[in-house]
Amino acid sequence: MNNSTNKENDQFLSTIKSTIGKDIIETNVFFNDFQIIVPSKKIFDVLTKLHSNSYFAFDQLIDITAIDYPEKPKRFEVVYLLLSTITNQRLTVKIYVSEGELVQSCVSIFKSANWSEREIWDMFGIFFSGHPDLRRLLTDYGFEGHPLRKDFPLTGRVQVKYDTDQNKVIYEPVNLVQEYRDFDFLSPWERPNNKEMNDTGDKN
Repeated sequence: MNNSTNKENDQFLSTIKSTIGKDIIETNVFFNDFQIIVPSKKIFDVLTKLHSNSYFAFDQLIDITAIDYPEKPKRFEVVYLLLSTITNQRLTVKIYVSEGELVQSCVSIFKSANWSEREIWDMFGIFFSGHPDLRRLLTDYGFEGHPLRKDFPLTGRVQVKYDTDQNKVIYEPVNLVQEYRDFDFLSPWERPNNKEMNDTGDKN
């Protein structure tokens, strides 16, 4: 990285710090990709400043995603990916969210946040206050739990089937008809008993 790039990066970060101020917890640069961490309660104010400031001009929210760390006090990491179509600059904004904590919706800033926030609510159970229509997006409305949490069972809690007697789709507790098998992922030619199997076969 040359000196001019370093100066541009330093200028960009210093401008972010002066604009957002004390609401920034941490700043990082990875190969000209900028990342800031802010308090979860300040996310709406920070996104508003980044969107409305003519220097940044972050006019597009590419995506919002989340990561679950059950062992941490602030269990969830919510990540906002921003893009300026004017300056072609990208910025990642992160917040850390506790179990049951409300996150203010940013749909009024970026309309594209609508479905992203619904998906995060559905998959992780993170509630976005002020969202105009926070419903499940990928699972059924009667679905129990949030599938992308680390403590969600791999088999799920219920299974769906069509009941011919009731003429409708019904839910019932998960019932695994196949007993667990331990797969070693070795090819048949690598198995220890391969020689014994060959010895019992026909020989020319």
